Amino acid sequence: MTQAPSQPPKLRPYQIDLINDLYRKLNQGYQKIAIIAGTGAGKTVISGQICAHAESAGRKLLFVVHLDVLVGQTYEKMQSFGLHCGFIKAGWPEDPEAPIQIASIQTMLKRGWWRTWPADVIFYDEAHITLFSRVGKQLLKKTHPNAVHFAMTATPLRLGKEQLGDYLETLVASPVPGELQQMGYLAPLKYYSLPLDSMANVESVKLKGGDYDERGLKQACDRPELIVKIVEEWQRLVRGKRTIAFCVDVEHARHVAAAFRQAGVSAETVDGETPVKERRRLYDALGASELRVLTSCNVISIGFDEPSVEVGLMLRPTQSSALHFQQLGRVMRISPQTGKDFGIILDQAGNLERLGFPEDIREYELPTHKASSGGGGPAPTKPCPACGRVVYAFIVKCPDCGHQWVSERPLLLEDMVEIYSSEQAKQINDIPTLIQLFHGHRRRAFKGGYAPTWAERSFFEHCDRRPHPDWCRGSLYGTRPSWEEQRVILDYLRQSARRIGKRDDWVAREFELEVGPGSWQKMVRYQSS
Repeated sequence: MTQAPSQPPKLRPYQIDLINDLYRKLNQGYQKIAIIAGTGAGKTVISGQICAHAESAGRKLLFVVHLDVLVGQTYEKMQSFGLHCGFIKAGWPEDPEAPIQIASIQTMLKRGWWRTWPADVIFYDEAHITLFSRVGKQLLKKTHPNAVHFAMTATPLRLGKEQLGDYLETLVASPVPGELQQMGYLAPLKYYSLPLDSMANVESVKLKGGDYDERGLKQACDRPELIVKIVEEWQRLVRGKRTIAFCVDVEHARHVAAAFRQAGVSAETVDGETPVKERRRLYDALGASELRVLTSCNVISIGFDEPSVEVGLMLRPTQSSALHFQQLGRVMRISPQTGKDFGIILDQAGNLERLGFPEDIREYELPTHKASSGGGGPAPTKPCPACGRVVYAFIVKCPDCGHQWVSERPLLLEDMVEIYSSEQAKQINDIPTLIQLFHGHRRRAFKGGYAPTWAERSFFEHCDRRPHPDWCRGSLYGTRPSWEEQRVILDYLRQSARRIGKRDDWVAREFELEVGPGSWQKMVRYQSS
């Protein structure tokens, strides 16, 4: 399959630097190199230029993708470099004489000739998946151990025990997302999130392969009240903007799309069974604003490229930082021609608090099994909010005091509020906004059973400044809490005091900071009456 090449894309300065760094590593004797480039850094342009260099140098290169559908997408990008490509993909003609082979793992499992094809370079796209597949390990260890191996990914940390650093020797990397935003190559993001009690409750969902079990996740997330709420929040915060939604499974995605249509919003679903032509039609309709909302499960997390998308709905809780940052990246692409100034994330899944913000990535590292969170570290723990004993996170009843963690908490369905990455928060000087942020930290401490001192430390780490004592007022129940709410606050403070070794005068001070001057004496009189 050949086609007259279009003009090759012009590389950005940092892309040229990355490729030069890669070749310096080769000259230093490294053969197994990670190429880390986040979403929007131009992975396809970088990989296309590397493939063009390989072909011009007379090298044979095997380009490995993990899905059949990505073969066509990759080839479209390669055409701009005028490359002669063969394919290992079901239904596509094979040409073993072509110097570059674009190969899908799904088809490679059913073919054999690639095992003896004399590749000089193996290029793993989405390496956090392809390198760790059965085919990827065969290429690295058995069939082509002496080849040069380039492993490209946007997200170096993966679920499971095995990490990139266990197989690769060194890395080269693009600038981190915050730097790309400053350069104008990525759109800034605004974030909105629900309070804890309004999110899907995943406390009782088991982990499978390092991430939430899909069956339990579906029960927690595919609920009418949550779906209706995200439609309402979309209408309140981002009405009319091009939107993609990341869902738990296909049925969940269809339920979300149906709810939008019920509200008069054009919405469709794309899934793994959607034909390529139909996918393109839907993507084009979204880009042209003929379609407002496109829902999916996994399909638009990888390989989706529609820069005009303005909003991402995070409806699938995950423990995977790779999946999390890939999903965020779908909304970070720039599109000045459509008037897009920034992207917006509506997080109903709690992934931002669980896994972080792209702006807060300081540098890329090559994780190893020993150093990664999945590498056999201590099991996660939590404090009992009643007696303070630290127990394993999976414990549902405290062995000391008998306190039980309730997994079926009611959904309060509060409105979303704007939240900020650490880098964004450090730039905020507006006192009302800082107070709002501090209140968020105090509410998390309260709901998690942590002392107010935890909120102060957490706020300092987030914003790089100390909160003023006056900022505590009304953080939990507003500025006019009822007597019942004040009793709840008092019980919380007394439990905190026992846990951290504070006296009654500390409880009184913290109570007045929260409820207001003179409130402690009023509470004492109320309790004694």
